[in-house]
Order: sequence, then structure tokens, then C-alpha cells
Amino acid sequence: MSKNYLVIVESPAKAKTIKRFLGKEYQVKASKGHLIDLPRSQFGIDIKNNFAPRYITIRGKGEILQSLKKARKKADKVLLAADPDREGEAICWHLVNAMHLDMNSPHRVEFNEITKDTVKKAIKNPRKMDDHKIDAQQTRRILDRLVGYQISPLLWKKVKKGLSAGRVQSVAVRLICEREKEIKEFLPEEYWTIDALLQNEEKAHFKARLIKYKDKKIKLSNKKHTDTAIDLLNKQVFNIKEIKKTQRQRKPVAPFVTSTLQQEASQQLGFPTGKTMQIAQQLYEGIKLGRSGEVGLLTYIRTDSVRVSPEAINDCRKYIEDKYGLDFRPSQPNQHSHKKGQDAHEAIRPTSMERDPETIKAYLNQNQYRLYKLIWNRFVSSQMSPAVIDQVRVDIQAGDYTLRATGSQVKFPGFLILYSDNKKSYEGEMLPPLTEDSILQLEKLLPEQHFTQPPPRYNEASLVKILEKKGIGRPSTYSNIIETIKDRGYVIKEDKVFIPTELGEIVVDILKEFFPEIIDVEFTARLEEKLDNIEEGKVRGLDVLNDFYSSFEKRLKVAEEQMKEIELEEASSEETCPHCGNYLVYKHGRYGRFLACPGFPECRFTKNINAETGVQCPKDGGELVLRKSKKGRTFYGCSNYPECDYSIWQKPLKEKCPECGHFMVEARRKNNPPVCGSADCSYVSSDMVKTNKGG
Repeated sequence: MSKNYLVIVESPAKAKTIKRFLGKEYQVKASKGHLIDLPRSQFGIDIKNNFAPRYITIRGKGEILQSLKKARKKADKVLLAADPDREGEAICWHLVNAMHLDMNSPHRVEFNEITKDTVKKAIKNPRKMDDHKIDAQQTRRILDRLVGYQISPLLWKKVKKGLSAGRVQSVAVRLICEREKEIKEFLPEEYWTIDALLQNEEKAHFKARLIKYKDKKIKLSNKKHTDTAIDLLNKQVFNIKEIKKTQRQRKPVAPFVTSTLQQEASQQLGFPTGKTMQIAQQLYEGIKLGRSGEVGLLTYIRTDSVRVSPEAINDCRKYIEDKYGLDFRPSQPNQHSHKKGQDAHEAIRPTSMERDPETIKAYLNQNQYRLYKLIWNRFVSSQMSPAVIDQVRVDIQAGDYTLRATGSQVKFPGFLILYSDNKKSYEGEMLPPLTEDSILQLEKLLPEQHFTQPPPRYNEASLVKILEKKGIGRPSTYSNIIETIKDRGYVIKEDKVFIPTELGEIVVDILKEFFPEIIDVEFTARLEEKLDNIEEGKVRGLDVLNDFYSSFEKRLKVAEEQMKEIELEEASSEETCPHCGNYLVYKHGRYGRFLACPGFPECRFTKNINAETGVQCPKDGGELVLRKSKKGRTFYGCSNYPECDYSIWQKPLKEKCPECGHFMVEARRKNNPPVCGSADCSYVSSDMVKTNKGG
């Protein structure tokens, strides 16, 4: 007599994919994430009773839990297959308790990839629940609750209602605030460079830069020094002192882990971290590939290990040999290393070398295809031969001055034929034929003034990079950290970089004064390491909680007694509310600064201060302003909406089209020239203008 099995996963998409791989005796249902958690409206932690948490069914999840309990009664065996990480282990643990399953029986299965063979193998080899992983997740959850639910009420009372302080998010805000302070305090220094435009004996041109004076590095700090050098150089004979030719190898980079995927998707595709993880999750859970049905295209996407299975490496090497030839496949597999990681999962890679991006492109939407191709290229290139680059360095003597010209050429592309991180230019300007001791003709000198630049503000890629470098958070949390600090109004994102708000700076200053450990980068990183140690069974969660709370409790008492009230003044503008006449005030929201009526809630008028374009609507003459669609996408619509429904995706420019007189718009692709914004103009496709009301 066959048994009936109930398999519980997190998402309906994954449930649908896995169901295809299993027989009729398997019922596959989705929990849709966590079903049980700490209460949102209450503290939920009994500090005096060893920090005992009080768990409840999440509001709105009761029906799902009842449905799973009902299905459990009909099943002979329950298999819990949430994602293979701490959160997934916690979801399964809560289900074990809620469904009254035997904790000592093997109920837990893990899928590193959603493919038929992997799923069937995992189903046949369930394990017991991992107590250490559960302890680590619960400790993290309690730590976050201790911080958030005890500091936040203080901020409500002393600063502004509705504020909150997260254990990890606050450190991210601090990093952004400190970078902003560096920028404000930065004093630019003037410096100059001098390039010489030279000719060889065959009259071929090339450039060389002044680098030394009397064999010491030269520093031209002002125009006077530069003019002196130019006067002297004009009197010199330029001859080639040394030509040095070298050949170097550039080795391929490791396949993606979560953090590097987020960084590269941001830099190369322009994806925010949240979007990257959402699309990657879809590719992991399964995409319908025609008659093949739903298939998981990626291995698990939350990982900090670059390890790859021997089978996958062999398949990749065979693919490289067949498609690119033996020269592009090294004799031995490439070995890669990354910073310390848990090594619980493989690197992010395709689940099969038979599904290259072009083969399955028809089944993917544009964003899925672009991200899958990025991951594919990175993985395949990681097992390819190094690139070989020829470099030439020419040192030129001109009296006491030394100039240098460099050139490079890719002799053998190796992995660069498939993947480049765009961080370096490998194909440089080639130099004309040159010989040592030959005399060069100076055509002219090209002085240029420069100023040192402050450190750049963080964008999503660089913020993830610094968080990872300093050990703040973990791969699965970076996206949530970024969304949280934006939603709370502690930072705004303008031109793809983060700028702290006044509110963010005030909260950071308060935390520095009264809770220095919470806002301390090294302390937070050590706490993350302790959570990893709990997962590895090296320490107990209770010991970590006791150690943390002994000092935190004292800080709370001091803050309650000494923290002063801070009144946030809302800066007033000169613009009046068209509804009630009050002067509008500046506020911060998740999409940046905006103007709002101080008469809220009686008057709810708001206006985006970055909205003005100075371009007239072609339908009724109103101004085109920046707006957001329901999905958060930027577009430009008439200020007279809803009376006028004209809108356009691309940014309108004041420049007029020379052909038809319509306004021009920014091109869809970066660095491309502006194009005409009219759908009737021959310079633009008819799908540029959209007329649905407000996006």
C-alpha cells in the first residue's frame, strides 16, 4: 500500500514546479513565507524568563495554516521544504510545532536547485530539524526585537512619533551619514597634468604624460608651477630612454555569490537590489519552458560561498571546449576563493549547461533574460582560460623631465570573450612603432587643471559592498536593509545615490550618544559572527542574548533619564497650498523630498518638488511633471491630470526637434543622444508615448 506525502514549500511558484517532478502520492502546498512570528503590536519577549519569545499566527495567515493542518491529517508523512537557510529552517520549525509533528523524526528536505533529479534525491533523504540553525534565527529575531521595540518608543517620545531604530539598519544609515560628512568637509586641492603630443620618425602621433622631475614624482600644484615646466619642456630634446614590453594574464573572477550578484546587477543592468533578488527568486523557483514545464534555472540564490560541485564544473568545461575550443578551457579546473563564508550552498550558477540564455530566451521576460545571461556568463567565464594582455611602457627623457606613454592590447581574450566587470579597460591605445634612443618631435604640450574629488556617495552596489566588507548583515538581508532605511525616511535616493535626511542624521547622533554599541560597525559585525557561531553550534543563543542585554539594559535606563526632546522644524517654502492657502513645508518620503500642506490631515495636498521640467504638455499647454506609477516607475505627465491624461516615459527636454518642433526627450539607453518625443516623428518609434491615465 503506497503512502501519501505532504510537501510544504514557501512559494506557490516553487510548489507548482516541484509538483511536476513528483508522483500522484505527493501533495505539494505553499506556506507563502512565515506563518508564525512575534506579535507586531506587542514586545513579545519575556526578558526575565530567559528571553522566552511569544509566537502567534501572523494576521491573515490563519487560513493557510488551517489548510496545511487539514492536509496533514490525510498524509502519512510530512516533508518540510522551505528555503535552505535560517529563515527557512525557522518556518519549518514553526510548522513542526503547529502541526504537532515529531521533532526527532526526519521531516526536513532542502533543494539547492529545483530540478527533477535534485528534488527526487532530496525527497528520499530527509533529515531532522537543525537545532543550531533554529537557535541562530531565533536569537537574531530576539536581538532585533530587543533593540527595535525598546529604543523606538524613546525616539517617538523625544524626537518624532513613528520612528524606529533597527539593529543593522542603523549602522547602514551611519555609514551613509559619515560619507556625507566626509563630502561636506572635503577641501578640494588643485593639481595639473601635462601631456605631450609627440611624433615618431614616421610622423605617427601619440601622447605621453609628464611623471617625474629629476627622477622624483612630479607634483604640479598650480598654474605657475605648470607654466614653468612648460617653458622648460619646450626647450628640451625628447628622446626615448626605455621601452619595456610585458605580457600579463588576467584571471577570471569567481561565480556569483549573493552580494556580488547584487553589485554587478546594479552596475551592469541598473537593477536595485530588491529587483535583483525578486527576479533571481523567480529563476530559482521555476520558469515554464514550453513542453518541458516549470524548471528551476538557478541554484539557491542566497549564498556566500563560491564553491561549485565537481559535476557542474565538468559540465561547464565540456561546454567551453565544445563552444569555444580547447584554447579557452584550461587544463585544470579553476579554483576560486571568497571571504569567509558558511559554505552551506554552492555559488549561484545555472542548473544545466543545456539551457544557455539564447536557447530559452523566448520563455523569459526581458529582465529575467538579462539577469540569467549575466549569471550564465559569469559562471561559464569563471572556468575559462585567463586573458593574455600585451603591454608596452615607453619612458621618454626631456632634460630633467621624464614622460611616460603606455599602450596595451589583448593578445588572447580568454574569459573576456564572455564576461567583463567593466572595472578596467583591457584594450588600450596602441602605440606606433618606437625604438630606444630615437628622437621624437614635440608637436605641442597639453596642460590641464584638475581638482581632487571627495569620496562618492554610496549607491546600491557600493553600499552592499561596504556592508559585506565590514561584516554588517548577511546576503539575504542587504536588500531589506536598503528598503527599510528608505521607507523610514532616514535616507533618500537621488540620481541613484543615497543622501541622509536631517532625520537620519539626528537619529544616528542620538544612537551614537546613548547606544554606541548599537551603532558601532565593529560591534555589529562581531554580533553577526556570533550568530554564525550559534548556527555552527559553537555557542548558545541564550549566552549571546545575556551578554548583549547586560550592557544594553543599562544604556536604556540612562537614555530614558538623560535623552532630551528634539523638535524637528519643518522648513517652510514660499509656495502656498492651492487648496487652503497655507505655506507648503518640505518633507521627506521614500521617493525624495516633496512639498506638503501643514494643514494635514484636514488638507492632504502634496507636490513633488523635483517635478518641474519646464516643458509644456502638447495636448493642453500644462507643464509636464515627474510622477510615479502604481508600480513605482518614473514617468512624466501633465500637471493638469486628471483633466489631461498625456504622459510619456522618457524625460522631456526644453530642446526642440529640428524636424517637427516637438520637444526632445532623453534616449532610452544611457549616453545615447536625445531623440524626438513625438510619436509621429520619423526619429522615434510609435511606442514611446503612453496615454493610460497616470501609468
